[in-house]
Amino acid sequence: MKLSVPGRATGAVVVAAVTLLTTGAINGAAPAPTAAAAAPDIPVANVKAHLAQLQSIATANGGNRAHGRTGYKASIDHVKAKLDAAGFTTTLQQFTSSGRTGYNLIADWPGGDANQVVMAGSHLDSVTAGPGINDNGSGSAAILETALAVSRAQYQPTKHLRFAWWGAEELGMVGSKYYVNGLSSANRAKISDYLNFDMIGSPNPGYFVYDDDPTIEKTFKDYFAGVGIATEPETEGDGRSDHSPFKNVGIPVGGLFSGADYIKTAAQAAKWGGTSGQAFDRCYHASCDTASNIDDTALNRNADALAYAVWTLSS
Repeated sequence: MKLSVPGRATGAVVVAAVTLLTTGAINGAAPAPTAAAAAPDIPVANVKAHLAQLQSIATANGGNRAHGRTGYKASIDHVKAKLDAAGFTTTLQQFTSSGRTGYNLIADWPGGDANQVVMAGSHLDSVTAGPGINDNGSGSAAILETALAVSRAQYQPTKHLRFAWWGAEELGMVGSKYYVNGLSSANRAKISDYLNFDMIGSPNPGYFVYDDDPTIEKTFKDYFAGVGIATEPETEGDGRSDHSPFKNVGIPVGGLFSGADYIKTAAQAAKWGGTSGQAFDRCYHASCDTASNIDDTALNRNADALAYAVWTLSS
């Protein structure tokens, strides 16, 4: 998530729900809502395998995956290869920012009503200080695994599905602004829902739902209510992540977030567990945002909620 004053990051999430239906609760949660039955289970191990790949890419490329650096290009090439093999139609968008070349990756699943597009996106770039595994490998890996689940299921939604990985978010949502600014007014009107996932595996997590489009917000809140997890509205992320350019042109937006450098209160720790008096992510924008800087339970729950929303809103 983009740094801003006083430095809080925005929402994010990801992946699938039927495991909750078939195996019961995860970590004591209630069974998933019945409506989630259409969404396939995506094991958190699959999402973590993508995170391990992003960590390896960063390690091999100077310790980061930042805009204009070799680690970012290797990251987007890795994601693109997975999607191409899964049958998506991919487009690599190129732009320039701060004198360096950046890239967005857009992946369309064939079929569905092209005049009603459900879109899920995450920024793929890190800051230069570290590998960016929670911020925002977590969101990127979750939507990648959700997209692969669409392919495995050969899902045929009523609406058209599109996934996106944005470049240069950390420089001010440069990639997503480039994409939105390049859309005609007619193509903007075709996007019925934009879902953003920016930091969804924070190590001292909260469960925040974007306080934006009411229908999208209700979809996420219904999911979490069905599994017995209390949520809070995520309002601090306005203008801080890639949903902002979409919102600014009137596209309905929503998303998930597990917390950045704000401090978890005693009430939040009582509600969600974890440690009060500490940041949701003490490694936010730091070199320690590595593959060990992830809470598996938060990543799993947010991935499940992500898949539930994608299936629910597109059907």
